[in-house]
Amino acid sequence: MISELIAVAFAALSLRAIISMNSFSGYNKAPMFGDYEAQRHWQEVTVNLPAKQWYTNGTRNDLQYWGLDYPPLTAYHSYLVGRTAELVNSSYVELDTSRGIETRQHKSFMRLTVLAADAFVYIPAMIILAICMELTFRRTNANRRQLFVLLAIYPGQVLIDNGHFQYNNISLGLAALAIAAILYNKHYVAAFAFTLALNYKQMELYHALPFFAYLLSSTLSHKSFRSFAIELAGIASIVLGLFAILWFPWLGSLDATLQVLHRLFPIGRGVFEDKVANFWCSFNVVYKLKNHISNDQMAIICLGTTLLAVLPTNIHLFFRRSKHTFLLALFNTAAAFFLFSFQVHEKSILLVSLPAICLFPWWPREMVWFLEVSVFSMIPLLRRDNLLVPTIALMIIFHFAFKCRYFQVNKKMEDEKNLLNSIIKISESLMVSILVGFLTIEPTARLPDIWPLIISVISCGHICVFLVWGYIQQFSNLSLNLK
Repeated sequence: MISELIAVAFAALSLRAIISMNSFSGYNKAPMFGDYEAQRHWQEVTVNLPAKQWYTNGTRNDLQYWGLDYPPLTAYHSYLVGRTAELVNSSYVELDTSRGIETRQHKSFMRLTVLAADAFVYIPAMIILAICMELTFRRTNANRRQLFVLLAIYPGQVLIDNGHFQYNNISLGLAALAIAAILYNKHYVAAFAFTLALNYKQMELYHALPFFAYLLSSTLSHKSFRSFAIELAGIASIVLGLFAILWFPWLGSLDATLQVLHRLFPIGRGVFEDKVANFWCSFNVVYKLKNHISNDQMAIICLGTTLLAVLPTNIHLFFRRSKHTFLLALFNTAAAFFLFSFQVHEKSILLVSLPAICLFPWWPREMVWFLEVSVFSMIPLLRRDNLLVPTIALMIIFHFAFKCRYFQVNKKMEDEKNLLNSIIKISESLMVSILVGFLTIEPTARLPDIWPLIISVISCGHICVFLVWGYIQQFSNLSLNLK
């Protein structure tokens, strides 16, 4: 029922508001502070400088101090929030003098901007996705409600956006709308929404290949050349037109366009920064990549490895197009990008979590397990932000909502998966044990990062297993005949 979905939506907003009362990234940590300050600084830059200078280093825009490194739609969003901040209190975005502002009033303003994005983009998109999932796959109302509860209270997105502080809810919400449009055969809407998502965060490249493969396969399947040409021209016009509009301030100069691209893909930062649960960070334990391979060489290696990992799933999607295959390809492609691509951040696991949630109706136990692993992989980041207490609280709520409520109702399904249940229990016990050790056992001076490294390696191992699982599901006949 729509009324029940709305009730869950308000509960989800209330939960986010509670998390917003906690600490945030970089609180009281001069001179760079953290992601909270980065988002505020982009507002400062965009409202005080002309668009052509937003991505360019200069006396009024020091790119070493949180230079803008997301696509133009993020910049426009920062501009709108910055203009609103000027109306509330102009000191929030005064050029240079506003750096590091952390007053209670400013925190309330910033937190409300994230909640507004949740209320107007993310949660409505998730409602639409849940409804389209039901209409497309003929799931029951109960399954739709379970899916939406999962979409609404998944701790990873709540903790990163409303705790750590970011606006992933906008790019993920737009991507969710694009997925819903694919499921409901609205291909122009899918192209429009996904182009916006990609222009908000370049990490949406994690999802780009499945959209490309599905839409191209669908377009080529038309029996008449006229209908093929119309759909291809329509999708191409939407994508190219949106790019032209959003990138217009920089298209007049090749140097300006290249500068924006340089900011979006900073090869100089290295293959990874902090300990992150991808393959290269784990491999670095036995072979120090940065000591033996240059950044440019590593970027090529990452590109080649990522393509090898993602091409089979997307070629299969192109030739065996179905909506189930599309969802599996989204999961597999995002997981492969997270494991093997260049310059991966802990928060990028959210891009794998979105398609994982979409697969919940068919593989609930496996996908809830994956979502638990995704939060576990971000524990070091969340601890740095003093967010461990809300993290544990949210995970308990998440556990009771699905592990107890859902799986007790579906007891027959539980009994049929005893081996899987045993594996998951062992995995969960391992993660809890590592978390307890992380909180209680001080690392030695010789190995100060041992616990974040252990968490990243264990999480990486889990994600590799899930990638293999996803490939097996996609290439087996079972996934093509789901009811």
